[in-house]
Amino acid sequence: MPLEKKAKRGHQGFPAATLAFYGPDASRASKVVVGIVPDEHTRVTELRTWFSETADVRSDEAIGREILSFIEKNSVKTVAMSPGIIGCPHEEGKDYPEGEVCPTCTFWAIRDRWTGEKLPQQ
Repeated sequence: MPLEKKAKRGHQGFPAATLAFYGPDASRASKVVVGIVPDEHTRVTELRTWFSETADVRSDEAIGREILSFIEKNSVKTVAMSPGIIGCPHEEGKDYPEGEVCPTCTFWAIRDRWTGEKLPQQ
C-alpha cells in the first residue's frame, strides 16, 4: 500500500497526515480517519473519514486512492499511521451514550484499544 511506504519514511516535516483505523474487532478495519496537521504548533485542521460496511479499508484500493488524493491536496510531507485497528468505529456520545460501551462492538468492551488484549476482570 503506498500509504504504508509513506509512513515508513518517518518524519519528513509538515504538513503531516495522521491515519487511524477502527473496526468492530481486531480483524477488519471498517473506518479510517485522516487528519491534517499543518505545523508543529497547530492541531488538526482538516479531518476526513472513510467507511466500508464489508471491505477492510486498509486494503480497499478506491479508498486508498481517495486518501492519497486528500493528502496530496494538502501537500503532506509526513504520514503517521496507527499500528493496527485501535478500537470501535462508533463514537461515544454520538452513536451510543457517553460513559457506556458500544452495544455493537462488544469485542472492544473488554479489550485495550491499543493492544487488543483483554483487560483484567473487575
